[in-house]
Amino acid sequence: MTQILSRTTTLLDGRKTVKMTGKIYLRAIVPIGVFFSLSLICGNMTYLYLGVAFIQMLKATTPVAVLLAGWGLGTEKASMNTLFKVSFIVIGVVIASFGEIKFVLIGFLFQLGGIVFEALRLVMVQKLLSSAEYKMDPLVSLYYFAPVCACMNFCVAVVFEFPRITLDHVYHVGMLVLLINACVAFALNVSVVFLVSLVPCHGLRHTSNSFQIGRTSSLVLTLCGVLKDILLVLVSVVFRNEPFTPLQCFGYSIALAGLIYFKLGADTIKAKFSDAGRTWADYGVRHPALRKVIVFAGMLLVVLVVLIGLAPKAGYGSFSSVIG
Repeated sequence: MTQILSRTTTLLDGRKTVKMTGKIYLRAIVPIGVFFSLSLICGNMTYLYLGVAFIQMLKATTPVAVLLAGWGLGTEKASMNTLFKVSFIVIGVVIASFGEIKFVLIGFLFQLGGIVFEALRLVMVQKLLSSAEYKMDPLVSLYYFAPVCACMNFCVAVVFEFPRITLDHVYHVGMLVLLINACVAFALNVSVVFLVSLVPCHGLRHTSNSFQIGRTSSLVLTLCGVLKDILLVLVSVVFRNEPFTPLQCFGYSIALAGLIYFKLGADTIKAKFSDAGRTWADYGVRHPALRKVIVFAGMLLVVLVVLIGLAPKAGYGSFSSVIG
């Protein structure tokens, strides 16, 4: 896609100012493409063994991997306080893992590998785009490392996938679905490199044509992704009927609390709770009856959720067999 854009639009004209040599390509571009490919391979293999909900829970540990990779590559300043905050996310995911009914070790290892490779890729992209040595905008960086990822994926597919894939499989999925999936994946990759293009502490701002790059880092980007994972968990449970135990709910709630604690900090959370308490008290003075109704409805909702979660799952077939 980037090759097409470079020949049909002016979005990639910035590549003409990049002094790309074979040495720079091997040192800075190829590793990103390799880690990108490995993260895709491991991530896709995981779906053969684990459910969508549990995979998204495991992905909540990515902030810790990104943090450690950032420390190792020098893009983030080492801080035990930051590590302590993010560790709550890991604790929550570990608890959720113990509650997983369909736990498969090989799928867990594939996901672990995907998390490590993705963390390394994000930090290396951040380092590439924030470096004054390369002077590369986000879309141009994707133009360079995407072919590396495509070649590696193709080689792996030739060995492991092509011998088993037939046209019937392609027609079963649908060409339109595959095309939409490819377009969405491309848009996702473009958004990722734009979001990690600048580290806040550097005080720099890149521009590419009419694009004004926002300030963020690979760690903040990954933490924002946790919210997306929570939505995926809810959708997979509601629409795909995947198992979701109370222990998993408890563990993932801890992970979400860890995310909020990391982004806001203890002082900000205390201030927010104080403001909310005063607002709720003022509302109770002005609307005492309605406040009681809201409290009762909230308690009823909590009870219903608990009862539904603890209720045994019985299908029509099992009920018929009991009657028979």
